[in-house]
Amino acid sequence: MIVQFGSGRIELVLGDITRQEVDAIVNAANSMLAVGGGVDGAIHDAGGPAILEELQRRYPDGCPTGSAVVTAAGNLAAQYVFHAVGPIWQGGGKKEREQLQSAYETCLALAEKHQCRSLAFPSISTGVYRYPVDLAAEVALRTVALKLESSTPLELVRFVLFDQGTFGCYARVLETMLV
Repeated sequence: MIVQFGSGRIELVLGDITRQEVDAIVNAANSMLAVGGGVDGAIHDAGGPAILEELQRRYPDGCPTGSAVVTAAGNLAAQYVFHAVGPIWQGGGKKEREQLQSAYETCLALAEKHQCRSLAFPSISTGVYRYPVDLAAEVALRTVALKLESSTPLELVRFVLFDQGTFGCYARVLETMLV
């Protein structure tokens, strides 16, 4: 599914984020920037040890929730990995929405800073952090669409979704944005 917003487009795909040929891949990281499971583990496995070595060297204190840091992409096809720290879902009353939006906004700012034309996101915080997928999709897609409608060098923002249920949620949210 591909939808145009301003000069850029949002694309939804079912697949493996480590295989994307884009300028930057977003990693759903933890605040200590330690290797975890899910998307994070897959990115470190595919990208090789250079990514973790750079994280430890450049960001020894980790990264706060709602922010992101950048490294080279190691063995991945991308040039950069943006390690975004999304919130752990605690029921919605602990500023989770604002933190998730900030994580996406920080990645979009990093993409602009590094002159990226294409960027691939996973569904941040919806795995072990238990953020409800429908609510996360709303935050993610609206934040990205708003950015694409402004002046940005980004031409493509691809959401690479791991399973059919997540893909379906994102597709439904994206369809409601077209009305």
